[in-house]
Amino acid sequence: MIRDITLGQYYPSGSVLHRLDPRTKFIGTLIFIVSVFLFRRVPGYAVATLFLGAMIVISRVPVKFIFKGLKAIFVILLFTAAFNILLTPGETVLWKWKFLTVTKEGLVLAARMAVRLVYLVIGSSLMTLTTTPNQLTDGLERLLRPLNRIHVPVHEISMMMSIALRFIPILLEETDKIMKAQIARGADFEKGNIIQKAKNMVPLLVPLFISAFRRANDLAMAMEARCYHGGDHRTQMKPLKYSRLDVIAYVILAAYLAVAILFRVLGL
Repeated sequence: MIRDITLGQYYPSGSVLHRLDPRTKFIGTLIFIVSVFLFRRVPGYAVATLFLGAMIVISRVPVKFIFKGLKAIFVILLFTAAFNILLTPGETVLWKWKFLTVTKEGLVLAARMAVRLVYLVIGSSLMTLTTTPNQLTDGLERLLRPLNRIHVPVHEISMMMSIALRFIPILLEETDKIMKAQIARGADFEKGNIIQKAKNMVPLLVPLFISAFRRANDLAMAMEARCYHGGDHRTQMKPLKYSRLDVIAYVILAAYLAVAILFRVLGL
């Protein structure tokens, strides 16, 4: 399960999607997220599926590598679907027991929320898989730069998000090592009920938190020792520049957003 999380990881393939400016990918991901909530029926979600499938093909990232990240959200997906199915009121009642009711509207809402959650995870993972942490930091900082006028610490926010994404695979690897060490000492993380499994996680969480705080402290000391300070006067090794590919990408994104708005207006 730990190795199945793909969010925050980078997969180099040299595709067209990798060569796009990170600002383009940020805006594209935002437009895709908005479109997922604009679509309400099967034709709309079919358009979103075609668009997402095309981006996966263009990225040259293996489909299995992208979809294995869904295993990590299986429990969240299951609980979300169950709550929507059992607690959503509606006119067409299919099953009822005490305060629990299964309606046609609840099934439709559960399916819609499940599709949205899956698409959000895949779309976000696709952005991080095709963008390095440094590019994510530079792109987010350039997009939020106008907020500097109202004294918003844009660089600090961008740096924190970049470090958080960068630490995801590191912490996952550390978790895997600690889990294997605990299993070798006789720990069992699979047997028992939910409460017992939660108790079994204590020997895993304590050393993980200690390791995370130690890594954060080492990183802070290293940045301070190198006299690191962000801000407007910080230079970049590779300044961000839009290319012809980015212009084409913006045209495609504008057309896709127009289709999503049109489908929303038509109720599709």
